[in-house]
Amino acid sequence: MRNYEVTFIIDPALEDAKKDATVETVQSIIAADGEVEKVDVWGMKKLAYPINKKDEGYYVVITFKAGADLPKELDRRLRISDNVVRHIIVNMDDK
Repeated sequence: MRNYEVTFIIDPALEDAKKDATVETVQSIIAADGEVEKVDVWGMKKLAYPINKKDEGYYVVITFKAGADLPKELDRRLRISDNVVRHIIVNMDDK
């Protein structure tokens, strides 16, 4: 199993319950085939540049261990999610 880190930005216009549900959904996707090590919720932060006419976003960073197939599935699921504005998955072992 490899070490990964996913950072994603949730739409700031969502209610807190939907933001928490989105974080829980990402955790459950990871927990299905890997293991979540740490969830770090940064909260509302100003974006470096506007995305979809929004200047702020709700940042979350999750570190996890998984096989090579899970990041591809997680990337696919985050792309089609309406709640997630941007995301990036980094293989921490390649550093």
